[in-house]
Amino acid sequence: MKIVAVDAIPYSIPYRKPLKFASGEVSAAEHVLVRVHTDDGIVGVADAPPRPFTYGETQRGVVAVIETLFAPAVIGLPLTSREMVNAKLARTVGNPVAKSAVDMAIWDALGQTLDLPVTELLGGYTDRMRVSHMLGFDSPAAMVDEATRMRETYGIEVFKVKVGRRPVDLDTAVVRALREGLGDSAELYVDGNRGWTAAESARAMKDMADLGLTLAEELCPADDVLGRRWLVQQLDIPFVADESATTPAEVTREILGGSATAVSIKTARTGFTTSQRTHHLCEGLGVDVVMGNQIDGQLGTACTVAFGAAFDLTSRRAGELSNFLDMSDDLLTESLVIRDGELHVLPGSGLGVRIDPDKLAKYRTDH
Repeated sequence: MKIVAVDAIPYSIPYRKPLKFASGEVSAAEHVLVRVHTDDGIVGVADAPPRPFTYGETQRGVVAVIETLFAPAVIGLPLTSREMVNAKLARTVGNPVAKSAVDMAIWDALGQTLDLPVTELLGGYTDRMRVSHMLGFDSPAAMVDEATRMRETYGIEVFKVKVGRRPVDLDTAVVRALREGLGDSAELYVDGNRGWTAAESARAMKDMADLGLTLAEELCPADDVLGRRWLVQQLDIPFVADESATTPAEVTREILGGSATAVSIKTARTGFTTSQRTHHLCEGLGVDVVMGNQIDGQLGTACTVAFGAAFDLTSRRAGELSNFLDMSDDLLTESLVIRDGELHVLPGSGLGVRIDPDKLAKYRTDH
């Protein structure tokens, strides 16, 4: 069960349409496939989706740090030495996506070796999650049309609405149109990606007070310490820390400092090992959790649902599990299926995924 090699393969798959939000725009999945090979012939896989406008990582940077620092650090270690792996990776600052992909690929290899699903190794609470669909910037009519299509085609009833534009009326009008178009049965919540000031956020939330929103995420920057605390004190729904709470220490700071009342866990940036720590911390503090999406493809989504389904707390709310539907293709041999508003954990050992070699050959960008 020893690690003998680690691969980092860059690839690019176009989206059917760009996803636009306050902190950036994404038109192609320029990700890195990470593979961990063992002396037993097992290959664990995970996806690294760089987000330079949020965490500073780039596709070339992810490949470089894995090849030059992380692979040499973990080769020779047993799959069961996940704490040692974590300690070795932690010697390098930053690079959360690269670290997380190595971590999750090791968990996948361990599950395959033991012939157990990763979700059962983590906790095994359930085998599915409800799905929330993320709606990027567009006109009110276009966003209502997309939400209606997701409801009719996949049974999705929960929608995360990207906000943060100026004037704020642009986005409050969209949310109002969604409520009118979808009716009271749909769950709506908003994510500002730090696009507004605290004052603009307060005004927007007041304007949408009658729309039955269930969460508000990162409406204003966490760097605006006093303004954010002032905003959170005014809200009667949970305020979700996402980009501002990427480590257990940051979660502690945001929650105990009064700058958030809920946390987004993204396996793409905290893997399985650190996501466990974050989950346990939130559980101990009595903090609500959302399983977030880093504009993941199907491999990343498989990781998110495997973790989210492993625990009671992470499976209570709908997880953000549908953005792979916007990709024009994917690397997996079998596509994930959302049905009746739910996504099931894939059957089989490890993550239950298999990479299609022909698709990888088509989309990799290092040849």
